[in-house]
Amino acid sequence: MRFKSKLATEHVQLLHNVIVPISRLTGGGGGSIGSGTTVYLDPEVLRISSRGGAGSRVDGGTSQLGGSEQGSEGIACFAELIAMNGIFLDHKIESIAQNVIVFDIDLVQLRTALAATLQSLGGGGGDGARSAPLHNSSEDARNSSFSSRNNNSSYHSSPSILVVMKLAKRGGLPCLCLDASCANGTLDVHHAIPVRILRAEEWQHHLPPLVNTPDVQLEFQLDRPLKAVIERLKSISPIIFVDGNMAGELVLRVENDAVSIRTFYDKLIPRIDDQSESMQSQESARCTLKIDSKKLLASLQWQSGQFLYHVHSYIMCMIENEMLVVHVVLNPEDLGFITYYIPVHYISHDDMMD
Repeated sequence: MRFKSKLATEHVQLLHNVIVPISRLTGGGGGSIGSGTTVYLDPEVLRISSRGGAGSRVDGGTSQLGGSEQGSEGIACFAELIAMNGIFLDHKIESIAQNVIVFDIDLVQLRTALAATLQSLGGGGGDGARSAPLHNSSEDARNSSFSSRNNNSSYHSSPSILVVMKLAKRGGLPCLCLDASCANGTLDVHHAIPVRILRAEEWQHHLPPLVNTPDVQLEFQLDRPLKAVIERLKSISPIIFVDGNMAGELVLRVENDAVSIRTFYDKLIPRIDDQSESMQSQESARCTLKIDSKKLLASLQWQSGQFLYHVHSYIMCMIENEMLVVHVVLNPEDLGFITYYIPVHYISHDDMMD
């Protein structure tokens, strides 16, 4: 089994920015490898499968490096990024399982190692620091293809600085290692994050949940964020009702004994399934979900910090009495995606009529 990849500074920054919101969801950082995150590698893609709250301590506390986002239990998160000329400049992978490698890792430890590596490269690495995107994320470039991936001039870091990510043994234990070096010898940084190697067939236990066809699918642009609104509504009620329809409208409503508040979004983009037998029924579809406000907020942590520079748009998929799916499309669109699966409460007929 062998895995070795090369990353420029921009690739390290992108990987760090993707991992930050997922690691907040899962928690960890206390030295335990089994923190609810499993990584899949093959020659084409890198996949991350995480479970909310799986890295929290049994006593409900959090580690010094960072616990899970409050209320994230039950949330599943699945990310997929293209490998070659996407998340990596170059990579080689070999295994007897058709060049597939699967392992468990603590994302908080990986996040910390990536942040430290970026600081050593002079690229920041803090959650709130602004960084240049890996690719042009302006409005004109959002619809462009990723044709410049094979052009090394699209990467702006110095060619003398190189970060190598690889699987290796340290102290007899398998680790994911980060080694940053500079051609003139002025930089030499090493990190090793313990991993647990799994059989390739075990990946089937970490696939995203199977859900029914959404009743309502609405696409948001980045100028229509939800996180700040949910933060305010959470302080009023632990439950948020989400009403959506395929006319491009969404309503967030909360209520308690003293107040009832509704927040309206319109002119959203309905995503209609072209394969459906009844296009007309889709266009008139409506759906109401009853969600824990903490869970909804935990699934929107990517709407802050550096990660926004790598997002093209996001889609909310509503499946009545089953699931809310938040699908985040990265920029450019063929770079990959992150999808959150948020469980919902069973909703009664009385709630539907409110």
